[in-house]
Amino acid sequence: MAWTLTRSLDEFLAAAGDHLRAEPVLHTVPLTVLDSLGKRGDSAFGDDPPLYGWHDAADGVVDGAFLQTPPYPLLVATLPAGSVTGLISRLGAGAALPESINLPSPDEAGFSAAWARQTGGSATAAERSRLFRLGRLVPPEPVPPGAARVAGPGDRELLIDWHVAFGQETGAALPGADRLVDDRLSHSGLTLWEAGGVPAAMAGSTRAVAGVVRIAGVYTVPACRQHGYGGAVTTATSQAALDAGASAVVLFTNLANPISNALYQRLGYRPVCDRVLLQLSPGTDPTGPDVTAPAPAPS
Repeated sequence: MAWTLTRSLDEFLAAAGDHLRAEPVLHTVPLTVLDSLGKRGDSAFGDDPPLYGWHDAADGVVDGAFLQTPPYPLLVATLPAGSVTGLISRLGAGAALPESINLPSPDEAGFSAAWARQTGGSATAAERSRLFRLGRLVPPEPVPPGAARVAGPGDRELLIDWHVAFGQETGAALPGADRLVDDRLSHSGLTLWEAGGVPAAMAGSTRAVAGVVRIAGVYTVPACRQHGYGGAVTTATSQAALDAGASAVVLFTNLANPISNALYQRLGYRPVCDRVLLQLSPGTDPTGPDVTAPAPAPS
């Protein structure tokens, strides 16, 4: 039972692709990230090359996987019981200890304890999120004035500004907002709600991967809030995904935001699972011998 690290997308997909696609709703983020990397190359999310890893169980079956696209946090899809110590050691020896990690909430305590034991540092929860899946779509009532339209290249600068504002407002910095906008524009993955012909809100959507579309980046201009535009653009984007044949439509919410959590449930979204983003401090006196041992970068 061991972790294998690689910089090769093809190698990772060959080893862990079936494992991720077996639960496409739970693994919506890694699957859509991998899809974008395959279409746009290693620089889809940042200038540094991505890192991938998978865990083999005793019978040789992959039962764990993660990926990281710097400067974003390390993203854990699955973390098998008893594998945390090996993961931290392998990262320290073969790549670099992460500054932050996004993982399923049930794994928080075990990972935090292992991190403190091996590095002498600490793990602090920076954000808690919840994955929702659409059941029966329930449009807002009444529908606010205006209409939805798919964003185009002419909206690019506005969309970049709004993504930056969204990141600043939520505290979830969006490095490479221009890359994200360009990626979504390339597949008609950004929708605007216009009121009186003026853009008031936006919602993004991922490409369908394994039948799943994820709604992301719902943002309303501050001066246009309290009018229902966020719910309207989310409804329009969700319906468009269903019309295009998506077998599941999902989204994440920050659990610290009761307004968005209540809104999406009114629209028909139902909770699936929780995740946590941990900020990691490595400490000053690591005690895990493998953590500081020099080793070549993963191939």
